Amino acid sequence: MQALLDAIATMALPLDAQRVFHGRGGLHPGCEHLALDAFPPALLLTSFQALDEAALAAVGEALAARWRELTDAPLSWVYQCRGHGATTRLMAGSLPEPHVVTEAGARYLVHLLRGQNHGLFLDMAEGRRWVRERVQGGDRVLNLFAYTCAFSVVALQAGASEVVNVDMAAGALATGRANHGLNGLQAGARFLAHDIFSSWGKLTRGGPYDLVICDPPSFQKGSFVATKDYARLARRLPSLLAPGGQALLCLNAPELGVAFLREAVELNAPGLAFVERVANPAAFQDVSAQRSLKVLAYRRDGVDARP
Repeated sequence: MQALLDAIATMALPLDAQRVFHGRGGLHPGCEHLALDAFPPALLLTSFQALDEAALAAVGEALAARWRELTDAPLSWVYQCRGHGATTRLMAGSLPEPHVVTEAGARYLVHLLRGQNHGLFLDMAEGRRWVRERVQGGDRVLNLFAYTCAFSVVALQAGASEVVNVDMAAGALATGRANHGLNGLQAGARFLAHDIFSSWGKLTRGGPYDLVICDPPSFQKGSFVATKDYARLARRLPSLLAPGGQALLCLNAPELGVAFLREAVELNAPGLAFVERVANPAAFQDVSAQRSLKVLAYRRDGVDARP
């Protein structure tokens, strides 16, 4: 655990939501089960194996000592242990309600005391930056597996004329609506609580789109299983994209490398040309580029007026 304690001792005061320590990347032997995230004004320690009370006390003491050096504000931190399900404890301080965090000027609702997903996936920060830089005024965007619609917020801020957000979870989309309101985005977004694989006709008729974003779960029974469903998803992309349109395809499955995703596209959507792999945030460095989050950009064949 010493690498985590060292990271705490040198961390800067977090202003945006961000990862502070990424033991999951394998760069810190003995800490592979640990992650520390900042959701200002709170910190979240996640462990994928149970920590005893002595270990939690050591983390708490390190956090308190560093916090006193950084700010006069009280320390608030949460511990979540994941395994079969998740147990979550507020270890010190309190959480704001609503709890709103920022990233690159955008505002998002988060919730640290319930569930394993907290409302904003921090490892996708560079994907959101990519969207912000690529979307042009008037673009139409389809955001599949939209969750709480962070991609939609960024796309509309960048000038998109319309974003269609699709997710089976109506509750997540409700948070997505709230996120748009937090950012003063009162128009331009649609929210469809649909099963994507049952809605291709409706989505295709609503197209074509200048950008399609696909950020599915790697394994969610009844929703998406990457090993069989990414090929089905890729097969639909050419009919959804305008000529020259782009697709951003994401896969967070350590057991599936870049080749899996590229092959799924090459075999099922040969009209899409690979453009680049979007780098992950520096805080999410991993010993294996194949194991870490994969975010790949593609362009549909056709005349593209973009510079």
